[in-house]
Amino acid sequence: MFWGVQSYRSDGKEGYVAIVDGEEIQRREFEQALRDHQARLRAMFGGNFDSAMLDSYEVRDSVLERLIQQRLLFREAVTNGITVLDSQLINEISQIPEFQQNNKFSKQQYESFLRNEGLSPVGFESRVRQELLLQQLLDGYSENGFVSDKAVNRVMYLSEVQREINQVQFNPEDFLSQIEPTEEEIKAYYDAHQYEFFLPERVRVEYLVLSLEALAETEPVSEEAIQSYYDEHLDEFGQPEERKANHILVAVAADAGDEEKSEARGKAEDILEQVLQDPGLFAELAEEYSDDPGSASRGGDLGFFGRGVMVKAFEDEIFQMEPDEIRGLVETDFGFHIIQLVEVKEAKTEDLEAVREQIERKLKLQMVSSIFGETAEDFSNTVYEQSDSLEPTAEKFGLTPQQSDWIDRNSTEPVLLANAKLLSAIFSEDTILDKRNTEAIEVAPDTLVSARVLEHRQETAQSVSVVRDEIAERLKQQLAAGMAEEAGREKLEDLLAGNEDTIDWGESQQVSYMQSQDLDHETMRAVFKADVETLPTYTGVENPQGGYSLIRITQVIAPEMADEEKRKNFSGQLQQMLTQEEVSSYLGGVRQRYDVTIRPDSY
Repeated sequence: MFWGVQSYRSDGKEGYVAIVDGEEIQRREFEQALRDHQARLRAMFGGNFDSAMLDSYEVRDSVLERLIQQRLLFREAVTNGITVLDSQLINEISQIPEFQQNNKFSKQQYESFLRNEGLSPVGFESRVRQELLLQQLLDGYSENGFVSDKAVNRVMYLSEVQREINQVQFNPEDFLSQIEPTEEEIKAYYDAHQYEFFLPERVRVEYLVLSLEALAETEPVSEEAIQSYYDEHLDEFGQPEERKANHILVAVAADAGDEEKSEARGKAEDILEQVLQDPGLFAELAEEYSDDPGSASRGGDLGFFGRGVMVKAFEDEIFQMEPDEIRGLVETDFGFHIIQLVEVKEAKTEDLEAVREQIERKLKLQMVSSIFGETAEDFSNTVYEQSDSLEPTAEKFGLTPQQSDWIDRNSTEPVLLANAKLLSAIFSEDTILDKRNTEAIEVAPDTLVSARVLEHRQETAQSVSVVRDEIAERLKQQLAAGMAEEAGREKLEDLLAGNEDTIDWGESQQVSYMQSQDLDHETMRAVFKADVETLPTYTGVENPQGGYSLIRITQVIAPEMADEEKRKNFSGQLQQMLTQEEVSSYLGGVRQRYDVTIRPDSY
């Protein structure tokens, strides 16, 4: 509830990231909050978590916004006279599992934990007290939401009631052949939209690229070095043994009772008996009986895998078997398996010739990596100190100057020049008017580029004759969309007037707010706004991409009476949504009542 609130940004002093109603949020506090948040994400997602997400702008921004909201709410709590008693604080801390030993609060455990986390008891208790204060403030919203039974029943009905519909599309493409814009229409469109046909400011540039990869290519590597690396790193070029197997799984939970496990075992033994009598039926029986959805549809095929992929009991059996052998039952935490070994790929090591280029490239990169930083600095100094030409730099570093076609500030090709910082430097006055080299800019890891302008053209308007065909196509699309919409609306009026329905509607579909069948929001609104007292009835909606969707509603399908448990769950969800709306509105109001300044580029 603290995230996603709009920021107000302006310059500030060093040492803090934001000022909330005159109080600074120090950088060290922000960094600690960020570390805490990152630790929670790691604990939540484990090894499946993308570490690149841990330090993204979005994560940092959300952490700062949370700190700001906490400051604002703390002020609200103090203003409203809310306090936290010492007894409340003691009770809260004593219930934290990390501070308990033998189900009792341990002062030694408490102090040890805080010490390991780099926290003091005073600071930690202050933080907990503040959290309790905020909790009391928000409890008035979060714990007192109320939704009447009548509202619950009505919303449940509206969310689940279905309407059976058919659609017919009036597409702009069907009307294009009827349209041919006149020269007057083309000229009028050009005059009204002339700004859209300006050619942006453009340049042609000469540029040099210094990269680790390019330097590595020129570095010689001896045969002895290649052979030595190969001999010392044979494990890098080995292919471990892999086995291909099929299996049939009769699933049962590891903590299931004896009766449930016995029933699953009996079922698995029956299947095993059938497999052993006729191994050719393995795939058919897997499709019919296996509880592994990932492999059952493929006849139990697990593909090739090496050691360390499957659970140990399963793997131990597989790597003892001979091709075409069938074994069972093998019990794992997933249940009982019947296994068929299909094929074995023996372990092998690539010979030197197959990996020679790979080794050579790796050695070259290792050799130049140690000196690239020094070379890059020298490159940067040279293009700056001899800024009236790239030739001295090219000669010094053995580089070949390259030339671009016309590019503008938003160009995406060539890729090496499609860097925001480099394009900004290229289009600066220093580069265009003074004809100087740009600074050396890192456009990719270990890749520096410096450029100089060869030709420059200001933004210019294209004549109507140059853009005539483009304008004619735009007009055709616009007019065709209008004709398609008009045709659809006319047909809708005709049907609503009671005239004969001669449309070939095609297949029907049943839609509800819970199952929209990929219909867009406006179409769903049109379907459920329509008066269905008399059926069939008709409605329509303009398509976002142009044209018109004509809709026939043929049936209203009321939902089944919900049982008490379902109604209770739905009521809870509805109450939670209402509570979130109220809390969100309150937080928005709090943000508007206080001055908040965020220091740009400080976090």
